[in-house]
Amino acid sequence: MNAPSIEYGVLSPMLIVFGVAVVSVLVEAFAPASLRFRFQVGLGTAGLVGAFVAVVMIAGSLGEGGAQLAALGSVVIDGPTLFLQGTILLISMAALMLVAERSTATEAEPPGLDGFTPQASAVPGSVAEREAIRTGVRQTEVFPLTLLAVAGLLLFPASGDLLTMFVALEVFSLPLYLLCGLARRRRLLSQEAALKYFLLGAFSSAFFLYGTALLYGYSGTTDLTGIADAISREPNGPVLVLTGTALLSVGLLFKVGAVPFHSWIPDVYQGAPTSVTAFMSAATKVAAFGAMLRIFSVALPDLKDDWRPMLWAVAILTMMVGAILAVTQSDAKRMLAYSSVAHVGFVLTGVIAANRAGISSILFYLVAYGFTALGAFALVGLVRDSRGEVGDLSRWAGMGRRSPIFAITFAVLLLAMAGIPLTSGFVSKFAVFQAAVEGGAVPLVVVGVLSSAIAAFFYVRVIVLMFFTDPAQDAPDVVNPGVGTIGAIGTATVVTVILGVWPQPLLDLADRAAVFFG
Repeated sequence: MNAPSIEYGVLSPMLIVFGVAVVSVLVEAFAPASLRFRFQVGLGTAGLVGAFVAVVMIAGSLGEGGAQLAALGSVVIDGPTLFLQGTILLISMAALMLVAERSTATEAEPPGLDGFTPQASAVPGSVAEREAIRTGVRQTEVFPLTLLAVAGLLLFPASGDLLTMFVALEVFSLPLYLLCGLARRRRLLSQEAALKYFLLGAFSSAFFLYGTALLYGYSGTTDLTGIADAISREPNGPVLVLTGTALLSVGLLFKVGAVPFHSWIPDVYQGAPTSVTAFMSAATKVAAFGAMLRIFSVALPDLKDDWRPMLWAVAILTMMVGAILAVTQSDAKRMLAYSSVAHVGFVLTGVIAANRAGISSILFYLVAYGFTALGAFALVGLVRDSRGEVGDLSRWAGMGRRSPIFAITFAVLLLAMAGIPLTSGFVSKFAVFQAAVEGGAVPLVVVGVLSSAIAAFFYVRVIVLMFFTDPAQDAPDVVNPGVGTIGAIGTATVVTVILGVWPQPLLDLADRAAVFFG
């Protein structure tokens, strides 16, 4: 019997990140405490950059429309895979800057963060930074956990069979459960967030696995193309395959945060360290929607008339519930959390379109929203008082006068989320709504427009609060960010603006990539 062949070349982006994550674990175990931080930052940065270079090289070698199976067909390298992997890696690079700045502190520093460390320690050369270097007290376990999560996220949308997809789901979920519970200054809230995420995530994984079992029982395979072939021979959609599809959808809809599987999002986003929230809000959605698109486009296209009505109901509920509940929030992170729920509904309209335009518009939307969300959460983490992060929006009054650069940047990102022209959010929503119209989902677009109008209210409300309201007596400060935070926020803002005024290159790239193999 011949040994199975492993196509290391096309698997190199994932292998690089997995390998660096393993080395990072060894560094955490054996390197001197005073050197761990620099080793971890260097390893993480090199690994992510190397993986991104590998993605670009693979894309060039495959060419437009090219695809290749790897690892006995369990991994599919095609246009959507490479586009999504590149997006995840770019977002992860920016997130790593935030994680690094919140991982350099001593326990002797005064309380003030719900993240990994007090923000003051992020300033190179500060007393806190020098003391952290001298004593070697650093919370560096976040780096291997983050890299392991990134590795799972890279595999999730590339999986060619359901078992590989389940393994990828667990590989990126388990590190995220731990990362959510690592906030040192608000331990109870952080640990509550981690526990909720873990318990609900375990239930969703069980649904996903049960759905996989039912589809295997129906088709005799977990391979996505094999499932599609079995369904094509019996296109009427028997109860077994429809039940399996519904259970599989529950697991995926939980990961993207769609209603009614969204209840974990506001609590976890609020309780987790802010840098972890920024990473989760962007990268996890990219990978989960990639996996969802692959399942519905490759394994279940012949059941379109069966799963589209279900997604119609979910999309409508998600858009309306996310927008309406966001209006009632007084905490910045919870407002952005419900905003992310509404955006999930907008992306689902592209899934429901079930055409190439829908896939390409989703790919563009994930890039645009990913950077905008990451930048918004990073900015929220800068607003502090003596007790730590301040999310109470009422205390943000007059922020535009006290910290104009912060307020202007946050306003730009909020306007992008609202879908105002000349921002990436406008182009994203226009693209997915246009695809939905082409796919015959005009009523869904009407609901989407109404939800966008509701969402615009609470975005504009925050802008009015910052610029046109007298400062509060107990107004918090905007701390001076370090180089990493500036880089992450600056990158997010620049991408948001560029994709609003000059989106065509990325739209063309997404359109060329929007063809699944199978």
